[in-house]
Amino acid sequence: MKHLEGVTRPQQYRALSFSTLAFTVCFAVWTIFSIIGVQIKQDLGLNETQFGILVATPVLTGSVSRIFLGIWTEQLGGRRVFSLLMLVTAACVFLLSYVESYAMFLVAALGVGLAGGSFIVGIAYTSYWFEKEAQGTALGIFGAGNAGAAVTNFAAPFLLLAVGWERTAVVYAAVLAVMAVVFWLFTQEDPLTRTRRGEGGKATSARAQLEPLKHIQVWRFSLYYFFVFGAFVALASYLPRYYVGAYDISIALAGTLTALYSLPASVFRALGGWLSDRYGARAIMYLTFIASLICLFLLAYPETRYVVQGKEGEIAFSLAMPLWGVVMLTMLLGFFMSLGKAAVYKHIPVYYPHNVGSVGGLVGMIGGLGGFFLPILFGAVLDLTGIWTSSYMVLFLLVAVSLVWMHGAIRRMERQRVPELGEERYRYLPELQEPAQAYAKQQQSSQPGN
Repeated sequence: MKHLEGVTRPQQYRALSFSTLAFTVCFAVWTIFSIIGVQIKQDLGLNETQFGILVATPVLTGSVSRIFLGIWTEQLGGRRVFSLLMLVTAACVFLLSYVESYAMFLVAALGVGLAGGSFIVGIAYTSYWFEKEAQGTALGIFGAGNAGAAVTNFAAPFLLLAVGWERTAVVYAAVLAVMAVVFWLFTQEDPLTRTRRGEGGKATSARAQLEPLKHIQVWRFSLYYFFVFGAFVALASYLPRYYVGAYDISIALAGTLTALYSLPASVFRALGGWLSDRYGARAIMYLTFIASLICLFLLAYPETRYVVQGKEGEIAFSLAMPLWGVVMLTMLLGFFMSLGKAAVYKHIPVYYPHNVGSVGGLVGMIGGLGGFFLPILFGAVLDLTGIWTSSYMVLFLLVAVSLVWMHGAIRRMERQRVPELGEERYRYLPELQEPAQAYAKQQQSSQPGN
């Protein structure tokens, strides 16, 4: 790729480091309602469904915004879009401290949610700094910025208890604004954007960038991401409330236990990227879905009491998952979700090298919508059934459908004997669609700097 000529390893690592740090801060801001929302719920007397909507609202903005943020990143460059996005979001977080009514909380949450859109900006910015053979690992490291959720779950409860939720929001706004300035001062424009501007080329139009979205393959990737990322965000937001309600523990302890889930669900994304580069994304996706099914089955099993007739009368016993068991299983679940997140995004720069922003934006949007709809669904199902483990039942069904669909698509292609499936480069990819490959080659030949 010609646009990488002259790019040094220190430049690549510098771009990766600052984009990962910025994404970590943005993700911490994006999940702030998982902690302060518990206090707001008590102050306003919200039911479970209302609380689920409040927690999920920032995820809605962060998801939907990824489409146009991805397009703007392709057109304007990631450095400019990332910095501006953080400044705008910081202002929204600061204004959150002046809100009092539930309706206004929902409006403010929409602004806070812009922080979630930073993901696709960083994905596009980072991918253009690295060659294809290293993109899986680089994007996996960048995606480890999901650890921002663990930062919030660790730190926000103590800030909340010390200064209240209003000042907690002010602290978060200040940190995000500082990060925006630091990112602008210490990063450079990505090589592809710089090369295009140097050669006087025009940015790809929005219509051309959206062209790949007609491929069903893109929508399948989106379904996988709906679980591995959407469910991660949903649980990171919902688990504090689950621990407080189901096990009657303090919000500080609940936040800490949730962080134990969020941390492996974030930092091991880098490992997932490396494994996808080495062994292929297909194998990692199978591993993710099968392991997640096992974890969710155990988590979903509700506390059950049995009475059996013994030789000398009735024998009563019960089965229930202890708190430590839930913590261990959620940590394990988060680990495999982390691998799956990296595996999904391994495909996009390979199949759509010049549409990472738009394709990645759609996949990220659908995945993020999982983080919006699932907490609401968790609250509604809990209100309807009264079973605390009902949220895990919902996720079990989601994973089962995703696994069946993925396996069916793979077997269908194998029966059609797609020639590319025999090549080393594509052997482990979950899906391969000839129109997508032809489109990628056509774009590669028509773009400047390649």
